[in-house]
Amino acid sequence: MSVVIVGGNECMVRQYIDLCKKYNCRAKVFCKMHDGLKNKVGTPDLMVLLTNTTSHKMVRCAISEIKGRNTVVARSHSSSLSALRTILETHVISEEMVCQKS
Repeated sequence: MSVVIVGGNECMVRQYIDLCKKYNCRAKVFCKMHDGLKNKVGTPDLMVLLTNTTSHKMVRCAISEIKGRNTVVARSHSSSLSALRTILETHVISEEMVCQKS
């Protein structure tokens, strides 16, 4: 499963990636608005928006990039590891349940 995390703290990027690895997810983390954000998002299975530390412009840009694709969007006002863990537990485990039923 691929995950794109938009927002969060720059000092925690490595921790976000490590936590995603524990859930067998590949992660890309964008803490700041960059020119190449539109081209680098790709087609993730899950997009996590950590809205407390993200500009409105960055959120709109990220949402517009995945519009029309089969991507689940999860929002959290907190940028803590426990908030990300809760989101991953909810979405990764539910994804595994769907795959097992198929």
